[in-house]
Amino acid sequence: MAMAATFAHFTTLFSARTSSLFLHSRRRNAFNHFTFCLPFSSSSSSSLAATHKMKWRQPVVSELQLSGVKIAKDDVVRDDPTNNVTDAIFSKLGMQLHLRNQHPLGILKNAVYEYFDTTYSGKYEKFDDLSPLVSLKQNFDDVLIPADHVSRSYNDTYYVDSQTVLRCHTSAHQAEFLRAGHTHFLVTGDVYRRDSIDSTHYPVFHQMEGFRVIFPDEWEASGLDATSYAAQDLKTCLEGLARHLFGDVQMRWLDTHYPFTNPSFELEIYYKDDWLEVLGSGVTAQEMLKKNGRPNNVAWAFGLGLERLSMVLFDIPDIRLFWSSDERFTSQFSSGQLGVKFKPFSKYPPCYKDMSFWINESFTENNLCEIIRGIAGDLVEEVKLIDNFTNKEGKASHCYRITYRSMERSLTDEEINKLQLNVREQVESKLKVVLR
Repeated sequence: MAMAATFAHFTTLFSARTSSLFLHSRRRNAFNHFTFCLPFSSSSSSSLAATHKMKWRQPVVSELQLSGVKIAKDDVVRDDPTNNVTDAIFSKLGMQLHLRNQHPLGILKNAVYEYFDTTYSGKYEKFDDLSPLVSLKQNFDDVLIPADHVSRSYNDTYYVDSQTVLRCHTSAHQAEFLRAGHTHFLVTGDVYRRDSIDSTHYPVFHQMEGFRVIFPDEWEASGLDATSYAAQDLKTCLEGLARHLFGDVQMRWLDTHYPFTNPSFELEIYYKDDWLEVLGSGVTAQEMLKKNGRPNNVAWAFGLGLERLSMVLFDIPDIRLFWSSDERFTSQFSSGQLGVKFKPFSKYPPCYKDMSFWINESFTENNLCEIIRGIAGDLVEEVKLIDNFTNKEGKASHCYRITYRSMERSLTDEEINKLQLNVREQVESKLKVVLR
């Protein structure tokens, strides 16, 4: 899972946010510093159970139900110095788009299930309704993410409290499944990361990963060493999956690096006249197996981002569309119909608003985007840095262009001006920047 999650997160066509922990790991390694910025949120405070298995108290404001457990809003969105979960993020927790069989994400998930059910009948267990509230240990320590890694920052991860987060990847469940004796499994779910705003980035997205434990008699009978056997078995499985999803396409494997797999691979296919990364994968690090009761085994894992592949397979141009309830979108897809091409409906005009300010040392673009999303929701299409400079005194100025556009209607000048005024006020007060 650790591998599966990070594999999918290092993509060239789409952002790391649309894939899994494999890609997430590589993206984070590109940063050379680790910045903490206290999150912002407002709500009532209450105690929080550390995992979804514990008993939650009764709701006060609103509630949702995940994995048979009722979760109150103020158990998740709280006035706590370590809490940075917003109302908007809480509202997404129970939606689980991957469980909707007529939704592109559900159609893709079921197509992957079909491949594993057909090729490896009865072998792989499927988990797709696990609570996204996990412990810090599950999300980071169990998948060998170092204590000083940038992905642990409040700028990047949604914290419920100092020891509980909204999972950043489905890999957060890997260790518990290994310890419970599972040897072949697929995990699908919604994952959460704070990020920038554009057509391929969204703070909630969906991942699937697969994991397989291999026993000594399997590689001993092959005449190969354990690692070589696992790598060969992994590639055979995933090449079959790629053909199942994309047809008879040209493929290539690229060597890469993840902290939880060795060796590690990315699979690319030649699709629509370009090389497209489909997933990340690798042979599981022995440290993970030893820590979770499998010292005499080897294993492999893979991970893919459902939004990323769905945007390609269904020709969906904007990641916000996955969350649309507009019948002009939802009516175009049917259960079992993989790859039906999305037919765009009327594209409404954009509205551009520029905002310039002097930044401070704690400023991060993720925090800026979080404020804008919290105010404008899915009406904001993109936030883009269009200019920056440093004056003689060493003060840095940034200018961002905010693109507002609804996917369903025309926006009025009055509502956009009101939104923009609110954005300016909140950015100034919460990020402690000086507007220009």
